[in-house]
Amino acid sequence: MTAPRTPSPTPRRRRTFGVYIGRFEPPHAAHLAVMLEALQSVQKLIVVIGSARAARNIKNPFTAEERQDLISRMLQDAGIPKTRVLFVHVRDYHYNEALWLSEVQAGVTAHTRGSSDVALIGHIKDESSYYLRSFPAWEFIPTHVVSDLSATDVRRAYFEGHLDTVHGMVPPAVHAFLTTFQTTPDYRDLRDEYEYLARYRAAWKDAPYPPIFVTTDAVITRSGHVLLVRRGGLPGRGRLAMPGGFLEQKETLLDCCVREVQEETGLGSGLDLKAALRAQAVFDYPDRSLRGRTITHAFHFDLGIGQLPRLSGGSDASDALWMPLSDILASPELFFEDHHAIIEHFVMRG
Repeated sequence: MTAPRTPSPTPRRRRTFGVYIGRFEPPHAAHLAVMLEALQSVQKLIVVIGSARAARNIKNPFTAEERQDLISRMLQDAGIPKTRVLFVHVRDYHYNEALWLSEVQAGVTAHTRGSSDVALIGHIKDESSYYLRSFPAWEFIPTHVVSDLSATDVRRAYFEGHLDTVHGMVPPAVHAFLTTFQTTPDYRDLRDEYEYLARYRAAWKDAPYPPIFVTTDAVITRSGHVLLVRRGGLPGRGRLAMPGGFLEQKETLLDCCVREVQEETGLGSGLDLKAALRAQAVFDYPDRSLRGRTITHAFHFDLGIGQLPRLSGGSDASDALWMPLSDILASPELFFEDHHAIIEHFVMRG
């Protein structure tokens, strides 16, 4: 892994605000180099931290608050005053790009207070950099930092137990945090998940084509509550999820969904769930599942108003429960993969 290289930038008018968008999972040496370069061109740098308020997983192992603290510490170690760096936290909205753009713009505007003297900092390296073209009101300032370092490489080394290798990839403040985090139950859970997913993918490595998995999920509402399960196994052990599972060879999508509901929650005895079907949608964001390409067909069942039916966890769910919708909407960080976004899709339709 080559060290970040920063050629001398061409002199230009100094902007009031610069915006740097990333997930920083975790922040590494190239991120620091970009920020230090940007601070030569702007008076204040607004760091937009993505994938906020999401459950920990091996792709997003650290909270937005932890990442903000790490960025603050590594910049302070580099001699940058706190007053020159501002932060915005934004959630992922894979199924609503306009909402993501709006949240970024609103967060930046809260800091700039109407100033139009804003520049967007970044490097267009591949299709994942599309967002750099999504803010036409901000001047784009390309970074001169050249590095092949990526957070993916850092996470791989970290979860494979090579903390010594990570030392050369991240600033000292980040390495100190990773060393401490490695002693926590959260790290042990993430390491278990990393190893599980490695075995899961290895089982399909000899397939003639990359596999595409098909699942179904159920959004079941009753009296302002949504039926949920707490996952009993990996990946996502302990996370809240919709009842659902993989499609079997000789069943329809709807039959699969109903079967999974009955197996995982005990709901269904004497209940015509299909008669309560109100809507359905396909969710196929390519990276929605760390297990591999997984397309889910979600069904919304509305059971109306009345007493909440009794439940019993089963199958691969450790628990089944009814949760008030208000609690769900306020707690995306409790949910597995994109299940919170799928629930929002149906319940926010009115």
